[in-house]
Amino acid sequence: MSGPTYDAVVVGSGPNGLAAAVAIARAGRSVLVLEASDTIGGGSRSAPLTQPGFIHDVCSAIHPLGAASPYLKTLPLDIEWIHPDLCAAHPLDDGSAVTLSRSVGDTAASLGEDATRYIKLMGPFVEHADAVIKGLQSPLLPVPQHPILVTKFGLRTMESALTNGKALFHGDRARALISGTAAHAMVPLRTLPAHGVALLFHLCAHTAGWPMPRRGSQSIPDALAAYLASLGGKIECGRRVATLRDVPSSRVVLFDLTPRQIVDICGEDLPAAYRRRLSHFRYGPGVFKIDYALNAPVPWKASEVGRAGTVHLGGTYEEVAASEWAVTKGRIPERPWVIVAQQSVFDETRAPAGKHTLWTYCHVPSGSDVDMTNAIEDQLERFAPGFRDTVIERAVRTPKDFERYNENYIGGDIAGGLSNLRQFFTRPIVKLNPYTTPNPRLFICSSSTPPGAGVHGMCGYNAAQAALKSLK
Repeated sequence: MSGPTYDAVVVGSGPNGLAAAVAIARAGRSVLVLEASDTIGGGSRSAPLTQPGFIHDVCSAIHPLGAASPYLKTLPLDIEWIHPDLCAAHPLDDGSAVTLSRSVGDTAASLGEDATRYIKLMGPFVEHADAVIKGLQSPLLPVPQHPILVTKFGLRTMESALTNGKALFHGDRARALISGTAAHAMVPLRTLPAHGVALLFHLCAHTAGWPMPRRGSQSIPDALAAYLASLGGKIECGRRVATLRDVPSSRVVLFDLTPRQIVDICGEDLPAAYRRRLSHFRYGPGVFKIDYALNAPVPWKASEVGRAGTVHLGGTYEEVAASEWAVTKGRIPERPWVIVAQQSVFDETRAPAGKHTLWTYCHVPSGSDVDMTNAIEDQLERFAPGFRDTVIERAVRTPKDFERYNENYIGGDIAGGLSNLRQFFTRPIVKLNPYTTPNPRLFICSSSTPPGAGVHGMCGYNAAQAALKSLK
């Protein structure tokens, strides 16, 4: 009797699913990727959402974790990274802005009274950046890679979180900058995950940068798919998996899906007790996103903001903290923290000559149907008066729209699950090897596993290592 058709089948073609497939194919194993949609990419797709000639990133846009990924850096991927003059900018109401750049010294100079404190904080971690990032991108159980460095990083994170950043920085400028990067975690700012994310993003800025791929984030899955094909791997789009019967014969199956879909698909092929534990997995807030086609660059009051690929709108640390706290309590913030990416300023392929794109979103409660267009544009007008006059067309996507677009985005959660203290370290459940399941044939490779959200491929790579042990 013939054996399985494939060594491995991966369900889902997001960056983690493709990264897992590449790792398996590099080990000489046969692998097939199944994608329900007509195009690959998951959270890294690009599309003309407004008018012809304007290329917008549907979800992810700027990729500090992708450029710094210990795994993606080892692959011969055809990706042209574009590095903006500044990684990020955080405009303030006095007309100035605090900036995050590739240089620790230049960033420190933007912070005023906290310049020396910033250099003392980031200098040692930047010196050992590869080891720190690799340790943070690995599972923390049973023992993380580079435990001493990871522990030191954790202690500085704890010190910052428990004091709202005041232990590390005394001035408003530095604390504002930290608030903008911490808010990416989609949890209250006074938590370890929020400040851990902030320090990690600063570390990435000073090493790998905060780049964007030329021609859009779609370039990342396209490059992974091309490399996978060169290794003999296959991808089939338009192949929805509703049950395990929809999966071709294989020795192992890896799911680039969140726990809810895995429970539905696998059913009794997973023990009832394990399914119950997965059902307790918590999802995070949603996002309300607007993509713009513009007839001119954004007219920022602070000129340096125009040199940044990413812009955080929220004013002071306290204001950003209030916005994120309201969202976690199920309320709509009066002044939302808004993240902005202005790719076309640095990548001429994104828009027709003389025109521009703009990528924006804010956090909202899970499944919210509140229209945040005016709130987002009020924040843009606050720091860039006259912004509305530049708008040609808007493409709006609510949390419910996101879930319809990608079933992984439960309630509009683009991060694969809530990054609170427990789930930040032990996703999807407390388990020595979170990528395995009680069924030795089934594995999880999505951002619902460590190290979580971000286009870094590490969830896929780590899961592939577990699956390859089974294949041996």
